[in-house]
Amino acid sequence: MENTHAISADYLSIERLYTLITESTQLTLSEDAQNRILKCRAYLDEKSVAGGVPIYGVNTGFGSLCNHSIPADDLSQLQKNLVMSHACGFGQKVPAEVVKIMLFLKIQSLSYGNSGVQLETVNRLIDFYNNDILPVVYQQGSLGASGDLAPLAHLSLPLLGMGEVLMAGCIISSEKMLEKMSWEPIELKSKEGLALLNGTQFMNAYGVWSVFKAYKLSYLADAISSISLEGFDGRIEPFNELVHMLRPHKGQLKTAANIREMLAGSQLIENEKEHVQDPYSFRCIPQVHGASKDAIDYACKTIVTEANSVTDNPNVIVGEDKVISAGNFHGQPLALALDHLAIALAELGNISERRTYLLVSGQRGLPPYLVAKPGLNSGFMIPQYTAASIVSQNKQLCTPASVDSIVSSNGQEDHVSMGANAATKLYQVVENVERILSIELMNAAQAMAFRKGASSDFIETLLDTYRQDVTFVNDDRVLHNDMQDSLHFLINIEIDQDLLF
Repeated sequence: MENTHAISADYLSIERLYTLITESTQLTLSEDAQNRILKCRAYLDEKSVAGGVPIYGVNTGFGSLCNHSIPADDLSQLQKNLVMSHACGFGQKVPAEVVKIMLFLKIQSLSYGNSGVQLETVNRLIDFYNNDILPVVYQQGSLGASGDLAPLAHLSLPLLGMGEVLMAGCIISSEKMLEKMSWEPIELKSKEGLALLNGTQFMNAYGVWSVFKAYKLSYLADAISSISLEGFDGRIEPFNELVHMLRPHKGQLKTAANIREMLAGSQLIENEKEHVQDPYSFRCIPQVHGASKDAIDYACKTIVTEANSVTDNPNVIVGEDKVISAGNFHGQPLALALDHLAIALAELGNISERRTYLLVSGQRGLPPYLVAKPGLNSGFMIPQYTAASIVSQNKQLCTPASVDSIVSSNGQEDHVSMGANAATKLYQVVENVERILSIELMNAAQAMAFRKGASSDFIETLLDTYRQDVTFVNDDRVLHNDMQDSLHFLINIEIDQDLLF
């Protein structure tokens, strides 16, 4: 049975967003949301009829053309022209799961009744969402200020019967989609095109997707590093709570607690050790993973605030009888957060590869490259190369986009956030970290086979489940297949929401 969610002004927490977006949820508009939208539209229509006063984007041109007055008879055509002319996306298609989040965020933002759209327009966007009709949007084209103009134009084209959509697994023309659904194109009224195109829903959709993934990867990094610690015959002392209470960063405390809990009851971790200390990639797991956790929390706070915001322009504030042209569309808060999140996640991958390197180094009783007959077999030599290559790519991807800006619109838009580029780079970093961790897990599981004694129930259960997908390597084989299976295991493993947030 599908869940139903009534869009309202109630605050959406990260937990609520996660439930709504990851589960099969049908959207509706609450009565309050409908009333807010209707009231705002009626107010704007009244303003337009009164005339005489230029209102940006309502009866004027856009960007540097803001001083061009538009006759009343042309206001609808003005909005249609805006959507068509701004649909200038290029590059790869935005993944379907991100487009669906874009739709959700745009619906939520318009529902507050500060944008001046028609109720019919919002309901059609809800129809798209509920029927998995996903506009084809392209990754390149947004400067991350004045909103995500090009991507949101592509998101909006199907309202007009233009552009393309993904429907039932196939890309078809929007005209054909409307025909299949027996829908008429929306005729935009004054300001509607601007309300649809102004906003940060492109970069924030990537942010929402990435922060969901980030919390999962953070937890998995703790779990996988626990297996690696056991496989490397590491020490438990660096995870003692007494140490971390002396430097009580939230993420550091949480990571150390996770590792202690994951290793509770392990015979291996209690074995007497010949070595006094472990290398930093093991000993400093709480400090490194913990710093990433704190960065994820910061990014999450920014992304969730944005999801609960009105980010188009101008803002219509009916109760104060004001239409205010300002800059809520500027993506700087997101750009900084997305860059920070990419760096934090890249560090989870960076330290993970170092642990993989140590596991194949032939130390502490482990065979070189984790294979019984090294020399004849190369074993796990090359997966570490792959992890190192991906880690290096992440370093390149983590050059901040938010420090860049290019003047546009004839100087009117003279500082832009480049948050959209931060968002698409972050997406690549997230996927890369999944791959790096999947390689560490494959190596850690292999190393555990050479240890005598049992680990904790948590680790043993996780390894038993993993071995159903990725078996022990006796002799050389095509490890690409094992790496793919390891990656799919991580992507598909379900983690209780209480452990994520």
